[in-house]
Amino acid sequence: MGQPDIRVTGGDLLARTLKAAGVETIFALHGGHHEALFKGCVDHDIALVDVRHEAAAGHAADAYARTTGKLGVCVITAGPGYANATAAIANAQLDGAPVLFIIGAPPLREVETNPLQGGIDQIAMARPISKWALSIPATERIPDLAAMAIRKAMSGRKGAVVLEVPIDILHMSVPSARATPAAGLHVQPTPAPSPAEARRLADLLATAERPAIIVGLEGATPGVASALAGLSERLGVPVFTKPQAGGVLPPGHPLDAGAPGGLAALAMSGAPGPDLVILLGARLGLMLGGRSGGIVPHAARVVQVCADAGEIGRLRDVDLAIAADGRETLMALAEALDGVRLPDWRGWAAQACGIKAASAAAFADARAASGVHPYRAAQAVAEAAGPEAVYVLDGGEAASWAAMTAAPNAPGRVLTHGYLGCLGIGPGFAIGAQLAHPERRVVQVTGDGAMGFHIQELDTMVRHRLPIVTVVLNNQVWGMSIHGQQLMFGENYNVISKLAGTRYADIASGFGCHAERVEDEAELPAALARAFAAGRPALVEVMTDPDVVHPVTVSMLGQVKEGGGETMIPYYENIPEGV
Repeated sequence: MGQPDIRVTGGDLLARTLKAAGVETIFALHGGHHEALFKGCVDHDIALVDVRHEAAAGHAADAYARTTGKLGVCVITAGPGYANATAAIANAQLDGAPVLFIIGAPPLREVETNPLQGGIDQIAMARPISKWALSIPATERIPDLAAMAIRKAMSGRKGAVVLEVPIDILHMSVPSARATPAAGLHVQPTPAPSPAEARRLADLLATAERPAIIVGLEGATPGVASALAGLSERLGVPVFTKPQAGGVLPPGHPLDAGAPGGLAALAMSGAPGPDLVILLGARLGLMLGGRSGGIVPHAARVVQVCADAGEIGRLRDVDLAIAADGRETLMALAEALDGVRLPDWRGWAAQACGIKAASAAAFADARAASGVHPYRAAQAVAEAAGPEAVYVLDGGEAASWAAMTAAPNAPGRVLTHGYLGCLGIGPGFAIGAQLAHPERRVVQVTGDGAMGFHIQELDTMVRHRLPIVTVVLNNQVWGMSIHGQQLMFGENYNVISKLAGTRYADIASGFGCHAERVEDEAELPAALARAFAAGRPALVEVMTDPDVVHPVTVSMLGQVKEGGGETMIPYYENIPEGV
């Protein structure tokens, strides 16, 4: 127990709680509301990393959480600071990243006085876009409520939590003995499937002719990678990975089937699709073909492994629901398979995995009429960065080209868009990833449109001496936007979708980065080599062909048969005739 005559501030209590939870780094932008907390962080040896925009602070904490599996922490001030960070909160929540957002607020004692940066109900705004949100009502409650927030973020389906600490609550002091204990800081249960569920999964595999595994973001962990490596040869099942799960199988692994879109390509080729799909930490939605059945066939049996039981069965019935950890599920399956004779799936696996090689071969020799072909640029980046790198992918088509070539040798090293589709995540993600992995190369591949959201974070990279290499694929248009417009209304149509004239390398140079502009593909490898060797933040601007369209843009628009009567709309299901 604390000594009754020793008084501590709310800021010190909060810093102590974060330190006890293992927090070593906080991403922040200064605001006077948090002065007592910042002092507590200094006193308790917690690093404060300041950025230039609150959204970037949130994205950095998000990336730190995704790539380490630890709690990410973002501290932002009240009012406009909080409003600036709402996109980062929603982004972390939709992708299940455990991030604690600590936000300031005016004094409780000044409620309804039109105070500075007040007048809005921040918690009411936060609840629909977070896993949990609360305003701390008293200084002595800071430890136990902060501990609760951390448990909420780190347990079950992980997510974003918002903890509002009014300035008077944070700066006031209370007797140390009166402060509530920070209980349950390290409560992180790991649920496992029941023996019956593991046996049922083994039985489904034993009777399948064409099984496939799809790994999602929740499965992008070292534990899943290790368990999958141990099972892969025994199973012989093709493994598809959503972009953020890249690396669960090492590059070149014979069962690495690439992106789930390969299953749609397989069906379009006329080959039979899978008859059993195991969703390992993957959620059904747009990224897996929505309700179309193009990736997960309607006729296939489905097993879904997910920490959130409420997520299982979205869009369609499943044949086996397992609300458990992916690693624990694979380990239980390994035991359940003892004595089970599995079919020989080598022919099916070769066919399924061959789609990835065919897709790469289709672009391997691609050339553009004007500038560098974006696939070739992305391929050069992957070759320069290597399998040990961490890849941050931002932008619409730019991120899609880069996702085709990034080949990390471990999970948690491809950070890109999820279901929010939030452009501008790249600089913050890169900052968080570099601080999480100071020993690794971090390369950000982004489009010229996305780079404009948070280009000021180049200053953050320079100030903190973060040797991040940013590659801007500059086609001088909003690529996915203009290509979608032209697919819908003709090749000569465009509205507010051109961005010509900006020289990103010049801007980066002004911030103090190593910077180069490349217009000839032959010059790109040497320019990338210089950027990686610079030992400081670097930006390589690659002028790419604006007329090259990524296949994902076509697929997201859908196809309307001539005379079919459907209405084409971007990104969602076409509207049926008569609706």
